[in-house]
Amino acid sequence: MRVLTNQTLAVLLAALLCMCAPGAVAQVPEPLPAPDGEPADQTQPVQVFILLGQSNMLGFGRVEDRATRGTLAHLVHEQGRYPHLVDSDGNWSTRRDVHYIQTTVGNRQQPLGVGCGVRNGFVGVELQFGHIMGHLHDAPVVILKACIGNRSLGWDLLPPGSERYEFDGRYYAGYGESPLSWEVGREPEPIEWYAGKQYDTDTSNAKAVLANLVEHYPDYAGQGFEVAGFVFWQGHKDQNAAHAGRYEQNLVRFIKTLREDFEAPDAKFVLATIGFNGDAMQGHALTIVDAQLAVDGGAGNYPEFAGNVATIDARPYWRGADESPANQGHHYNQNAETYMQVGDALGRAMARLLADPADD
Repeated sequence: MRVLTNQTLAVLLAALLCMCAPGAVAQVPEPLPAPDGEPADQTQPVQVFILLGQSNMLGFGRVEDRATRGTLAHLVHEQGRYPHLVDSDGNWSTRRDVHYIQTTVGNRQQPLGVGCGVRNGFVGVELQFGHIMGHLHDAPVVILKACIGNRSLGWDLLPPGSERYEFDGRYYAGYGESPLSWEVGREPEPIEWYAGKQYDTDTSNAKAVLANLVEHYPDYAGQGFEVAGFVFWQGHKDQNAAHAGRYEQNLVRFIKTLREDFEAPDAKFVLATIGFNGDAMQGHALTIVDAQLAVDGGAGNYPEFAGNVATIDARPYWRGADESPANQGHHYNQNAETYMQVGDALGRAMARLLADPADD
């Protein structure tokens, strides 16, 4: 009779737990395996994930140098974290089965790899999120990032259908109106920007890419695509009383309107809360976090979001300036660990939604 060691029993138990776990959780190992270098199966429809938000979605996690705490190079080469990001020669790996497209700040298109953040030398949540999606799918995956920094949900990204409202003696613009606010009883004096202008720009840019996908993704074989999901990380600019108080309402409309605009009613939606200062967060930021957590499909506030909207809490991933490459709190001190962990949490949340048995 074969005697099972404790280690073997532990492996079998883990496998059984994975089999009992819901959805795709069992399909996302930790750590992730290195990409196999093979291209995607271009006979299958492309799975498109659209990334939206403001500057932290663009990605400010510093890559170099390996001697500095909080850089990606330090995490990988000095701490042994994220081994799937380097090849057998110790060079940064790329995924041939995941294609990255960025419609702002450089308009880049390339296989997913290190340096797909705001510019070369930086990473964002797209890196770990894209690796997880590539691991899960045999079909080709496109990570389409359509955003720019310094934009609020209550003004720049305000979705169509949002109405004007009154707060503290002022009117705040509804979609298409200008300026941002004006005193009650006075006529507004429009400026060259309007409520929802960035929403229109970002969605138009993403739609333009999808309308001519082969121009941005040379491997595309015309087999069609599906907008499989949206990923959202935003909230810094809404930290004022007027916008924070409307954040939940605006976010619900944002989710629904995106699905309508992209004709993707079944597209999953994952978002990360803001995480500034971690457990020490206070003020309007907490109002925004509460609003972001409220739309999670498991919270029960919006039954129509059950199994198709998920929020991950980014506050545990905050790292202080003393353990980071920079003292720049609004960009999470450029700490690559923060961006990698938020991307990992978003990817695993998306995996669970994609495997939700309620969709079968």
